[in-house]
Amino acid sequence: MSTVRESVEVGVPLHTAYNQWTQFTEFPRFMEGVDQVTQVDDRHNHWATSIAGVHREFDTEIVDQLPDERIAWRTTSGDVQQQGLVTFEPVDERHTRVNLALVFEPSGMAEKAADMTGTLDRRVKGDLRRFKDFIERRGEAEGAWRGRISPG
Repeated sequence: MSTVRESVEVGVPLHTAYNQWTQFTEFPRFMEGVDQVTQVDDRHNHWATSIAGVHREFDTEIVDQLPDERIAWRTTSGDVQQQGLVTFEPVDERHTRVNLALVFEPSGMAEKAADMTGTLDRRVKGDLRRFKDFIERRGEAEGAWRGRISPG
């Protein structure tokens, strides 16, 4: 298993950053290699990705979601094995630190090579930078889901 941890400070209030992140279907607008995210229900999403010419589809389940604080997920089926956590910390009234941690099992030669060379770390860092640009340009979230999903 491999782990990637990255953070970014965004120039919007905490609730704005969190609310936008809950709009999973909008991830392709700032996440490189994410073709589509389909929200099945409050807990489940179906992902289609294309990275380094490899198309993968998988399903995720949100296992913990606390508004304005964190969202944790894990894969439940498909070509990808991962779990992740995104947390939101207020820096001040108009700035938020977004922290992302992914634990994943690289599969196939291309993914293993990308993991060994730091390509996946750079991709996550780039995704967070694009999220920053996206939400700062908008200045407000496109929507919000503020429900609580408790672990277990």
